[in-house]
Amino acid sequence: MQVSISARHGQLSEASREKIGAKFEKLTRIFERLTAITVAIDLENKDALVVEVLVSAEHKHDFVAREQAEELMVAVDAAVHKLEQQLRKYKEKVQDHHR
Repeated sequence: MQVSISARHGQLSEASREKIGAKFEKLTRIFERLTAITVAIDLENKDALVVEVLVSAEHKHDFVAREQAEELMVAVDAAVHKLEQQLRKYKEKVQDHHR
């Protein structure tokens, strides 16, 4: 699985990139069939940082989360939480269809 992190209107430190990557890699514990995770962080407005995440899974399923917060890690955590909920719901739906 590939995690790509990009920043708009600014730069992210390497330590921040590693922390963010580690948080999103934990999503594979919920759903193993993820193929790519793309994280875009908009640093234009310092009071309202925007984190947009696109998660691609096998069989053309995409999951999207967009979160806005004053602090970067708060927005990242909220986006991870949204994606966890989406993945759990999708996994449950898929498993129910196979029974």
